[in-house]
Amino acid sequence: MQRRIQAALTQLETTHHVRILYACESGSRAWGFPSPDSDYDVRFIYSHPADWYLTLDDGPDTLNFPVDEELDLAGWELRKALKLLRGSNAALFEWLQSPVVYAEATGFRAALEPELPMCWNPRAGLHHYAGLMRRGVMDDLTGTDVRLKRLFYALRSTLAARWIQQRPAELPPMEFHVLRESLPAELNAIVDELLARKATADEKTTVAHPASLVAFLQTEYEATLAARETLPVMRHPEPTPELNAVFQAWLLPQL
Repeated sequence: MQRRIQAALTQLETTHHVRILYACESGSRAWGFPSPDSDYDVRFIYSHPADWYLTLDDGPDTLNFPVDEELDLAGWELRKALKLLRGSNAALFEWLQSPVVYAEATGFRAALEPELPMCWNPRAGLHHYAGLMRRGVMDDLTGTDVRLKRLFYALRSTLAARWIQQRPAELPPMEFHVLRESLPAELNAIVDELLARKATADEKTTVAHPASLVAFLQTEYEATLAARETLPVMRHPEPTPELNAVFQAWLLPQL
């Protein structure tokens, strides 16, 4: 798969006349709880040659490709990505923290790291994870059996929301083993058991409704909804000038 991913990234650069600045894993393989048959969720940031930006009309700013059983490949154009960063897009914060990097223009992630805390908005982050939690609590985890995959999606989103409430000035980490530091101690044993099960189970595996864990998720969902309007507002300098400088710097090699 590493070879296939590298070949796919090289091919899309050639076909679409773009430069891949950063490509990473964004799904369960980066979070730390993949199943043996988990696909590879590859996300990337790319730039066009400078003259692409010198037109009256904006061009497409996203590249998406057909998803198969192994590979899910999609990316955002650099200007779009920087605008989303300025808007505190939680998915982009996760990409830029991924422990699995498939490709990077030397120094690209380091150039963005100083901007992350300046763009971070805990209320926006909490809103994002509350939306992910809702699906788990309201839809996925209501039966006598629950899909193990969906259970961990809900748990990870819940722990990210819990992190934001406890440490609003800090970005929630991407990796599950760090997020779970805030998990109540009495739930550690059941989570360890479910993690071991997921490591050998397929994506469709179900488990008996884990009552104590689901009750925790439901309680945290209600707390998250209540906290969205009470979190402190972070006061940061306007990040646009610095993001403009990043944008211009990463176009220079193609002038």
